[in-house]
Amino acid sequence: MKIHQQEPFSIGYHPITELNGKYREMMMDFGILKISADMEFEDNLPLERVFVLLYGEIEVEFNGKIVKGTRPTYTNDTIWSVNLPKDIPAKLRGIAKESEIAVIRTENERDFMPVIRAQDDIVEEVRGQGFMNEAGTRIVRTAQDVKLSPESNIMFGEDMHYPGKWSGFPSHSHAQPEIYFYKFYPQNGFGLLRLGEEGVLLEHNDTVLIEPNKVHPQVAAPGYAMYYLWVIRHLEGNPYIKPDFDPQHLWVEQPGAKYWPDSCEGKA
Repeated sequence: MKIHQQEPFSIGYHPITELNGKYREMMMDFGILKISADMEFEDNLPLERVFVLLYGEIEVEFNGKIVKGTRPTYTNDTIWSVNLPKDIPAKLRGIAKESEIAVIRTENERDFMPVIRAQDDIVEEVRGQGFMNEAGTRIVRTAQDVKLSPESNIMFGEDMHYPGKWSGFPSHSHAQPEIYFYKFYPQNGFGLLRLGEEGVLLEHNDTVLIEPNKVHPQVAAPGYAMYYLWVIRHLEGNPYIKPDFDPQHLWVEQPGAKYWPDSCEGKA
């Protein structure tokens, strides 16, 4: 399901999914917080929380300490985030003229130390090289998964698409609910997502809710760089470890895969 944001986000918090309200099947609060300089936002909910700075400069206050996060762009600069357990209140304060933060919350009874993830803490890699005629080449930044943060119920990271490239192919699915949040450069760009048996148009500031076991490969339009934040909610006793691939498409990654028919082929 797609949730389209027609206008730019205004100052304030904009809930998109709610743990105990709309789209509760995602098992997470997910929203976008836009704050200006000197504006404060308090979060005292008894939930595990992740604050992902998309761009700007902010301070996060918790446990009597203040940490500063700076991220000029989401295109060229890596993730800066804070992960807090349920019993630690937080206060976010804007420093830059404008900052945008993704807010993720979910239930988690584990107690753990607050974690700031940035720079060398982020696993950044170029994936998709060497097969499919480089059609799937993109930058992937992973901030939390079962290895990096076993105490968390939230896995998240980002993909930065080169124009015209794919991700999530060969088609894959998984049992855990997932949220995608998109941005494009330039902002009038678009992409396309196969969600199960449906096609979804992707535009700037769109959110897509991915139900369990639905395939979700996607492509960015030529000329437009596509960014998306991905957030997966681990299930009790079934955390996300790896996807389930659609076997009919796995051949595209095999050595020597042939992507164009010979002159005597392809007549049917």
